[in-house]
Amino acid sequence: MKIYKSLISKFKGKKILVIGDVILDQHIVGKTSRISPEAPVPIVLQDGEPSFAPGGAANVANNLRSFNANVLLVGRIGKDPEGKIFLKELKKRRISADGIFTENSTPTVLKTRIVAQNQQVLRLDREKMNQVSDGHLFKDILSLLQKQINSLDAIIISDYGKGMITQPLITKICSLAQKRKTIVVVDPKVEHFAYYRGVTGITPNKNEAENAIRNIKITQMGPRRLSINSDKLLSNTDVERAGQELLKFLNLESLLITLGEQGMCLCEKNQAPRFIHTRAREIFDVTGAGDTVIAVFTLALTAGATKFQAADLANFAAGIVVGKRGAATVSPGELLDATKEAA
Repeated sequence: MKIYKSLISKFKGKKILVIGDVILDQHIVGKTSRISPEAPVPIVLQDGEPSFAPGGAANVANNLRSFNANVLLVGRIGKDPEGKIFLKELKKRRISADGIFTENSTPTVLKTRIVAQNQQVLRLDREKMNQVSDGHLFKDILSLLQKQINSLDAIIISDYGKGMITQPLITKICSLAQKRKTIVVVDPKVEHFAYYRGVTGITPNKNEAENAIRNIKITQMGPRRLSINSDKLLSNTDVERAGQELLKFLNLESLLITLGEQGMCLCEKNQAPRFIHTRAREIFDVTGAGDTVIAVFTLALTAGATKFQAADLANFAAGIVVGKRGAATVSPGELLDATKEAA
């Protein structure tokens, strides 16, 4: 595993632009011992003050920063108290807010999780999905990209379907990246799969791949269609076939399907699909594991890894992060130790 030590040592200082839907995660912790007399729901007695963390695309940025990468996060927040809290949380984590745009018409996306006895009892989401397709914000983002593109090692598109990632924006990003041969990796939203043609790679989970196949079969007609009879990925053969078809349909360099406890399946052009068994010892919480996967996969590619080496390192990182609670991160030392133990 000496090659992995060398690759991890090269993560530091890599400049990665992360663009996507940024979210403020709020956690309220308490205890419950009785049911409300007003409705059949538990009464949660809150302990202390709520805690906050940057989520969505910002959690990808946080994972990159944990490896000492140089991160430019591009997203939007509202002109509201939650937006101010979001910026404060970025500062705590040493993530630059230079690419965060404030909009009067769109509130900061907020996810509130209420937890009692270590069990989530409710999640409350606040969002307003205005599409970024034209206007001042679109132009400001493009201007920023054009200024930064020559200094970037990679671009990560973190699409949570909150309106930030649109087809016109993806087209512009890919056009700029292809001219510079810049790595572009996407954490995809099901409805937007057709947007990502020609990128370096996408990292859907199994459910996203199934839903994407279903969506593509419904919306894409004529000669450009998938040669898959079923959208259910019940066996390794199903996963391999689906991966190869999506790879071809989207003209991708690679597609990494995460399979939870079954590990991952990597599909590349002109190569047979390869399965990577999970490295997880214990699974406490899968929250944010996909953000860790795309961060490490992308960093490894910028360090000169093959797609398989990048996927294997991402699998090691995922195995560590699911053993922690909440949207956690992995340190370079933890990742290096995990690769040594497996040697």
